[in-house]
Parts: sequence; C-alpha cells; structure tokens
Amino acid sequence: VIDRADVTPSTVAPDSMLGQSLRDRYTKVDEVPFDFSRRRLSVVVSDAQGKTQMVTKGAAEEMLEICSFVEVNGIARPLAEDKLAQIRKQVADLNAEGLRVIAVAQKTNPRCVGEFGIADECDMVLMGFLAFLDPPKASAAGAVATLEAKGVAVKVLTGDNDRVAATVCEQIGIDASNVLLGSEIDALDDAELAERAEKTHLFAKLSPLQKARLVRVMRELLGHTVGFMGDGINDAAAMRASDCGISVDSAVDIAKESADIILLQKDLGVLERGIIEGRRTYGNLLKYLKTTVSSNFGNVLSVTVASLFLPFLPMSALQLVLLSLVYEIVCIALPWDTVDDAWTARPRAWDAASIKGFMLELGPVSSLFDIVTFAALFFVVCPATVGASWSELAGTGNVAGIATFAALFQSGWFVESMWSQTLVIHMLRSPRLPSPRDHAAPALCALTVLGLALVTWLPASPIADALGLMTLPTSFFALLIGIVTAYIALTQLAKRRYIARHGELL
Repeated sequence: VIDRADVTPSTVAPDSMLGQSLRDRYTKVDEVPFDFSRRRLSVVVSDAQGKTQMVTKGAAEEMLEICSFVEVNGIARPLAEDKLAQIRKQVADLNAEGLRVIAVAQKTNPRCVGEFGIADECDMVLMGFLAFLDPPKASAAGAVATLEAKGVAVKVLTGDNDRVAATVCEQIGIDASNVLLGSEIDALDDAELAERAEKTHLFAKLSPLQKARLVRVMRELLGHTVGFMGDGINDAAAMRASDCGISVDSAVDIAKESADIILLQKDLGVLERGIIEGRRTYGNLLKYLKTTVSSNFGNVLSVTVASLFLPFLPMSALQLVLLSLVYEIVCIALPWDTVDDAWTARPRAWDAASIKGFMLELGPVSSLFDIVTFAALFFVVCPATVGASWSELAGTGNVAGIATFAALFQSGWFVESMWSQTLVIHMLRSPRLPSPRDHAAPALCALTVLGLALVTWLPASPIADALGLMTLPTSFFALLIGIVTAYIALTQLAKRRYIARHGELL
C-alpha cells in the first residue's frame, strides 16, 4: 500500500511522459464498464510479449471486497486480517480529511478476450490508492446558511463514500450526524423512507435510481417542492423526477438535457438569488391577479346594479375596452415592483382559493363606491350640467339632451373607474400604506401617473366625440376627490380586516 509520504515529486514522472510511455507499452484489449452497483471499472491490457493483465479501479470499500492479495515492496502477499484492518484505517483517515479514495488493483492473465467479465473481478492484488481532494468553494457555507434561513432545506444525495460526504457537509454547515446509506434505503418502504428522509440531510452511496426514488418520495409523500442539482450521468434520473432540475454548463450532456436551469457560475449563491427572484415574481403575480380580479368583480357587481335602474349603459363597449387597455399598460410595470422581505423570507405555494377569498372580500368595496358615483352622476352632476333630470328629458322627448346626459354619465364613470382601480394597486401591493419609504417601483408610479392623466384628459380631448365622451364639469372633480379619498380609506380598513383574518395580504 502506497502512503502519500512515500510518493515524492522526484519519483513521479510528468503526466505527458507517463501517459506516452504507457501507450507505447500496453494495448487495451477488453473492458468491463463502470456501474453504480459495483462502483468500479476494469480493463484488460496486453504488452509486447502478449502478457495480459486486468487493472481495476474503484471505490475503496468495493475494491477491498475483491482483493485477496496486497503488493508490498513489489511483492504480492496474502491480504491478512491485520493488514486489511490497517488499510481500512488508512482509508478512513483519508476520508475523514475529506479525500476521496480510489483503490487500484491488478490481476495477471485473466480469462481470454470475449470470455472476460465481472466474475473475473476476484482474488486481485491491491496496488495502492489514489486520493483526491475536492474542497467546497469558500462561498458554499454562506450560501447554505442563507438558503436555510430562507426556508430551503439543503440535503446532499451522493454516490460517494459517507465519510467523505460527512466531512464536506460539516465544512459547509450541513448536519451530517444522521446519514442514510443506499443499502439501508433498499430495506425501507416508501412510508418509512419518507419518515427518515424528513429528518436526514445526508444520503450517501446512492445509485441513480435511489436518488430518483428519494426525490419522488419527498415530492409525493412529504409534499415538498424539490429542486435537484447535479452534473453527472448518475444525476439525470433524479433531475427528471424533481420539480426543478439544475445543472452547470460544464456538466455532461445528459445532465444538461435533463435540467430545467443551467447555471453559468458554479456558485450556490446564484441559487439563493434565483429563489428570492422567483418569490418576488410570484408576489407580483399575485398582486396583479388579486387586484385585477377583485376590481373586475366589483365592476361586474356595479354593472349588474346599474342595469336594474339605469335606462342606458353605464359605459359603452368601446370605452370599456379602452379603459382596460390603459389599465393593463399600467400593470405592465408590476413585474419590476418591490416585494416585502417578509414575503420572500419563506417558501410560498400556489393557492387559488386565496384569490377567490380576496375577490369576494375586497371586490364589493369598489362596487359600493361605483354605486355612489352612479347616484351622484345621475341625480346631481348630470342634471345640473344638462339643466334637467332624466325623467324630464325623457318626458319631453329631448333626444339631444338624453344623449348628452348619457355621455356625461359614461364619461364620469370612465374617469372614476380608472382612478379607483389604478390607485387600488398601490393600496393592495403591500400590507402598509403607501409612503415615501414604502412605495411602488418608479416604473409603476410613472405609468400610474401617465395612465390617470390620459384617461382624465380623454373626455376633453379632440377625440372625445369618437369615444362617446364629453367634457366633465368642475363639480365632478370635487366629487371624484371625495369618492377616491373615501374609497382609499375604506380599502385600508378592509385590507386590515383581511390581514387579521388570513394572516397576510397576498
């Protein structure tokens, strides 16, 4: 067995010289490929004299199972129990330092080409070890701690030796006190595995199918959303089974093809930033859905009530389409809006029922003020501007007066509806009131101002006639300020009540 202290730079040939020398002296004639159950690979080579030799490399534990001899000072001797114990201790010591250990063994004159197979991997001569150090990145510990703080449980699923994996986990802050091995997993049914998996953070010596099974159990039985990050062939099945497969651009092709996301930087901090961005995007999506659905629900209620009492449509189809277009343009800026830290601090699950509850509780608030607007326009603003009530105009058959009355009414609700459903975005985007310290993104603020200015200007614009609108009197804007102020106040009260009942706004 070659100890690291026995190999000095002066005794090792440069890689290029050594590789060329071996290629000149030996010819590969057969091979048993690596697989994840044997965890080793064997090749048969022949030299110029026709002598054949089998060379096997693999995980130290599995290699020791097939070795009956050990080479000491160039002589093959029986692998006695005391020597085997010494070897196992040396391997364990290397593993405890975080070194991956690969054992190399040989066997002279195995079976002929075509007959050679796995059965020949026996009674081999252990030649030595290759120890590899693959230290974690300096940023890994901080990234793991941040992910844990954000409610993301970091678990390690590896085919490597459990001691090596435990050492690396300890270096980056992952609990490795409870390790579950692949051989133990096969003895558990799915329910038992789910119970163990919930409490375990390190799974070692796993086959690809065992990794995929763990992912499936954590998703289906435990109800977790699982992202799996890997870069090798043995990770492809687990990546396919996960909710989100993650790989890196230097990974093997099958891993990249199985991945949903390919990282261009080998840095776990990218995952943390991606998770926060995903939660922020989801929060802004809910803002749009909840505010728009509640506003539209309120409009439906308003139109339903108006249809019972008004002798004309409260808004024409063209006006409704135009209003919706401007509103959607304002909402284009929502993806750039900020989201409260409390929202991004923990994972969120899709909850369609919360949208329905939000709509039913806050939608009628806008409808209430729409009805107030209808009454004020129908009984106060329009009669004062036209010079007669609707009943008087209808009684005298004043067609021009009736058309003016209806256009004035529609213009008033057109403007009031835009103000109410646009400002409510700012009221419902956060549990707190809008303020200089807690305001919407600059893009959303800018589009809000432009949208309100455009819709308020349209009834007095040159294209007002084409839109069925007309200039509104000054008295309407005094009414608008009062209605919008009261609407904001009642919305804030309704928002607090909703938060008290459901624990959060979004």
